[in-house]
Amino acid sequence: MAQFKFVAIGTSWQIDIYDALSPHDEEKILKTIKDRIEEFEQTYSRFRDDSLISKISREGGEYILPDDAEPMLSLYRELYALTDGLVTPLIGGLISDAGYDANYTLVPKQNLKSPPSWDDVMAYKHPVLSVKKPVSLDFGAAGKGYLIDLVGKLLEENSIKGYCIDAGGDILRKAKDNKPMRIGLENPQNTTEAVGVYELTNGSICGSAGSRRAWGNFTHIINPKTQTSPRDIIAVWVMADSALLADALTTCLFFVPAAKIREAYKFEYVLLNKDYSVEKSEGFSGELFL
Repeated sequence: MAQFKFVAIGTSWQIDIYDALSPHDEEKILKTIKDRIEEFEQTYSRFRDDSLISKISREGGEYILPDDAEPMLSLYRELYALTDGLVTPLIGGLISDAGYDANYTLVPKQNLKSPPSWDDVMAYKHPVLSVKKPVSLDFGAAGKGYLIDLVGKLLEENSIKGYCIDAGGDILRKAKDNKPMRIGLENPQNTTEAVGVYELTNGSICGSAGSRRAWGNFTHIINPKTQTSPRDIIAVWVMADSALLADALTTCLFFVPAAKIREAYKFEYVLLNKDYSVEKSEGFSGELFL
């Protein structure tokens, strides 16, 4: 078994590999993982001045996106329609102006503006993204989950059959022995406590809580139409086959009833309300302490 720990995309990573590896293979795989993360950031990070996303924020035109863009952009387009624009990659300008900018000023500007509609400013037909005018894109609702999936794919391409990837609490696991792993659901009001556990064998669990990144009246989750952060729901966990879907749906569930989303996607979930009441899917295979 090998274990890698490092910091990337602003969060802590732990990757456990259940296969036996030589020291040489460990070094090679870790470098490959870090190179893949760097490649992803160079394209999609709005916090890096040299990224493709930053260039799009400065200049309109046609951009050739990498092959890995298609699954993420296609999911965003579906969720944009499903949530009536509440989940949108065009949220970047609003989040930045609210204070969650590249310098982490956490000081909101005056007169915040809601993001434009998708069809008014851009069109996507893989691999071309056509941008009619400069726009600030943000893939924070699904980007980390998707990167976790890409790292998992990389491990499998290197003949690794069992692993667990944990990036800031968002997890993708492939078990060799089909034994479940018990994962704590962190209390957003007291991070030393768990409000429940979930048993994960194969697949992903992702969580989102506004308390992790909060300042003034805002969290990193912002309704693009009301320009406010949700307060009634304080934490969401989603379990799905991919981290891309699990990560994206944690944001959706702050805005849209789970029943509506479950008409389109297969997943399980837990919602924790501010009064500590709970909503969960019937198929939730875990235990809650509330």
